Amino acid sequence: MKICCLGAGYVGGPTMAMIAAKCPDIRVTVADVNDARIGAWNSPDLPVYEPGLDAIVESARGRNLFFTTDVKQAIREADIIFVSVGTPTKKYGAGAGRAADLKYIELAARTIAEVTTGPKIVVEKSTIPVKTAEALLTVLRANSKNGEFQVLSNPEFLAEGTAMADLENPDRILIGGETTPEGQKAVETLASIYARWVPRERILTTNLWSSELSKLVANAFLAQRISSINAISALCERTGADVDEVARAIGADSRIGPKFLKASVGYGGSCFQKDVLNLTYLCEHFGLPEVAAYWNQVVQMNDWQKSRFADNMVRTLFNTVAGKKIAILGFAFKKDTNDTRESAAIYVCRDLLMEEANLTIHDPKVDLVQIRRDLAEIGVSEAIMDRHLSFSADPLAAAQGAHGLAILTEWDAFRTLDWASIHEGMFKPAFLFDGRNLLDHAALRKLGFQVYAIGKGSV
Repeated sequence: MKICCLGAGYVGGPTMAMIAAKCPDIRVTVADVNDARIGAWNSPDLPVYEPGLDAIVESARGRNLFFTTDVKQAIREADIIFVSVGTPTKKYGAGAGRAADLKYIELAARTIAEVTTGPKIVVEKSTIPVKTAEALLTVLRANSKNGEFQVLSNPEFLAEGTAMADLENPDRILIGGETTPEGQKAVETLASIYARWVPRERILTTNLWSSELSKLVANAFLAQRISSINAISALCERTGADVDEVARAIGADSRIGPKFLKASVGYGGSCFQKDVLNLTYLCEHFGLPEVAAYWNQVVQMNDWQKSRFADNMVRTLFNTVAGKKIAILGFAFKKDTNDTRESAAIYVCRDLLMEEANLTIHDPKVDLVQIRRDLAEIGVSEAIMDRHLSFSADPLAAAQGAHGLAILTEWDAFRTLDWASIHEGMFKPAFLFDGRNLLDHAALRKLGFQVYAIGKGSV
């Protein structure tokens, strides 16, 4: 059997690496038109950072795992084609700002149809709105002379930073297919691959539409929990309650559970914002404006939490940050990844730059080029960044001479920094804004820091 994956990003690369490692008899090819990205996958310096990924790739690359820019040849040779291309939120036309942009999905389908002869199983791996499989099948069957296609939905449920563990020991594998004999045969073909290392009881099968919708709804429910606890964090600050204590108390209720009840500056990443917005657009499309408004409030709460954090920084720093140095520790949207998509740090930094603060940013896996690119995409000018933005590879140097310090990513390395030396090098009073509730605040206060923590207020 031969598998190819169209798209060498955060999902395609790690997923195919795990399949290749677990199924050494299957040839797995990852194809992408981006020369630089494929070059990185073929080098020691992978384009995606995930703990454990480099070892998995090294074990299989050149044996049965290959990375190529020859997309058409990879399609011709494959029995199963995973489509793992980008589906960003549309920035133009109908549904702009909410609907998923499916142009890359359609381009992939047209390329598959163009070069295919004989039977192929096409697997949707990208996050897509419900009924995309129907459009995919229409494009494939209308544009292929000799191809025979079965389309499956196999959404990913990976959490960045733990993707390899999630792939090796998943909560569940979801596969949706057409309820025809041919469709069910295709479902079983894919299920048998995952069954090499995943227990059969964790491999769930549904119809196509249920599988597609399940991915959006799962992310919407998780985003809702984060927005809910962040809403309560604001009330905690006003009343003197401690949001961590509240979360522990309600998380002990087995009907609720403790996961995704960590108050923070806001959620980020490639999925939550995009998928909740897509869900609101679908609800409106199907004539459910009240449902759309309900889910849209989850996004609004997340946006408010980010702006509230920046506002608190400005207010605490005597209502002005103009000309003041502020150290930013962490720019990735979460620890153990170099992904910055929709990171809360982007928006907090933008708001501070608009107040003419001088920012020095440190992140273990994100460089200044990516930081500037992200800020430019949301309207920060090159001139402003040239005047007010710098990067430091050393967190202690980033904090030297700072009026305030904000933690925006929960990197474990930040817990063990020499906080006494950091305090010594900062202007006094040394204000620390813990946007991830990562540190021992009592210990920091003993060192002399003035600490603001989400859901705990400031002193």
